Formats: sequence, structure tokens, C-alpha cells
Amino acid sequence: MLRVVENHPSPHSVSHSMPRTAAFFDLDKTVIAKSSTLTFSKSFYQGGLINRRAVLRTAYAQFVFLAGGADHDQMERMREYLSALCRGWNVQLVKELVAETLHDLIDPIIYDEAASLIEEHHTAGRDVVIVSTSGAEVVEPIGELLGADRVVATRMIVGEDGCFTGEVEYYAYGPTKAEAIRELAGSEGYDLSRCYAYSDSATDLPMLEAVGHPHAVNPDRALRREALAREWPILDFHRPVRLKQRIGGFSVPPRPALVAAAAIGAAAATAGLVWYASRRRSPAA
Repeated sequence: MLRVVENHPSPHSVSHSMPRTAAFFDLDKTVIAKSSTLTFSKSFYQGGLINRRAVLRTAYAQFVFLAGGADHDQMERMREYLSALCRGWNVQLVKELVAETLHDLIDPIIYDEAASLIEEHHTAGRDVVIVSTSGAEVVEPIGELLGADRVVATRMIVGEDGCFTGEVEYYAYGPTKAEAIRELAGSEGYDLSRCYAYSDSATDLPMLEAVGHPHAVNPDRALRREALAREWPILDFHRPVRLKQRIGGFSVPPRPALVAAAAIGAAAATAGLVWYASRRRSPAA
């Protein structure tokens, strides 16, 4: 069930007489150039969450993730593997590690083109929503950095001891992303026929189909075929740049992300790690 926590009314609602609109962005390889979760592997190692062998595996997995995509079966194996990997991780420690290294690790890999689109949508009066299979302990701070109004992400159950149990409460993947968008449209008054969506993966076809203006960004082969067949715009994002170094000096001001769902913490979806793990079948923690 989608849960929304609102810190303040959206500043982008221009008129109550007009239907509201939003732009929905996948995160990894759409807004940022790498896997959000894998990018923090060194931080998690230094914080004692994973060992050296796992760091080496995630480095290789990052390469695989950037080189290819993930089909449904790979994503399901990823969910099972990473849920087990994060079992016992202290949630507060994960949040602290992400906060300490967020600007150093994520700011340099934000696509300039994506930052420009976010600015354009806000200027047009649209809300910006990050919709990611990765976990909220990772995605929510990135959403704040980007100036997103809302974040939809995966939720892992947290035990009474403050640690992940290894069980998934809410998995923001495939059709579930589309369901989340529809629920938000109902609660926020979005006219989905006038909304936008952006993704790199064919696993996000349900999300793209849910809006009137779908866009394929750096698409995998399957999504490229679909985009060409349906005459959807195909965008090429290839300029990662720090926000403060962008042309014109534009920098997205931090604003609280309104959380539409929370997360699997640090162990959220990355296709490459599951690709690797499914072949090795050895523990990484």
C-alpha cells in the first residue's frame, strides 16, 4: 500500500481550477549515471556492513549494470538476493553512511540533461516524482538533492531492534510502479494523460504506459524496440556533472522530498549484482 508523508503543500500547484500534472523519473541510468545502491558499496564496507569480497563483486556488478539491462527474472533474483544480503543491517547506520557520502558520490554522477529536465518541469508547474526500485534510505536523500517533490521506493521491514529483517514490505518494481503513479494521481489530482515519465528499462513499461508523455532515456534494447514501435521520444543523456558546475551556474536548491514509499535501505535493486550473484551463488556479506 502506498503511503505518502507531506511536509508542506507543493509549491508547483499553479491553479486549483486546472488538473495538476507531474513528471515521473526512474533513477538509475535515467537521472544518475550509475546504480544508486552499488555506488555506496565502499561506504558500506567502511561502515562494516559488507566485506572486501562484496566490494569487489559490486565493482564488477556496476560494470555489468552499465553495460546491459535486467529482465524480469534477473530482477526477481536480485530482490531475493539483496533482501538476504541486508538482513541485520542497522537502519540508522545505513542512513548515516548515505548522508555522510551523498554529495561526494552522487552529485558528480547526476546527468546534466536530467537536471535540466527537472528544472523545466518545475518551471512548467509540474511536480517531480522519483520512482525507483532502489531503497528509500538511498533514494530519499537523492530525491532531496535533486529537488524532487516526492519519492516512491522499495520498503524493507524493520525489526524492533532497528535492523532490516530481510523481508520486503513494498517492492517498487514493474507494475507496482504504475500502481503507485495511479494512486498518487488519485490523491494529488494529477491528470495522467498530461503527465510525463522517463526510464531506461523495459521493466518500466507499465509506468511509461500509464502517462500521456512517455520517454525512453538511454534505453536498453527491449525498451528501444518498444519506443521505436510506439514512436515514443528517445533521449540520450551522457553528461554527468556536479549540479553547481552546470552551464549557467544553475544548482537545484535542496527541498524536502515528500516520501510516497520507503525502502529496502542500502540493499535495493541493482540488476548487475543479481546477474553476478545468480551465477556464483556464494554469500556476499
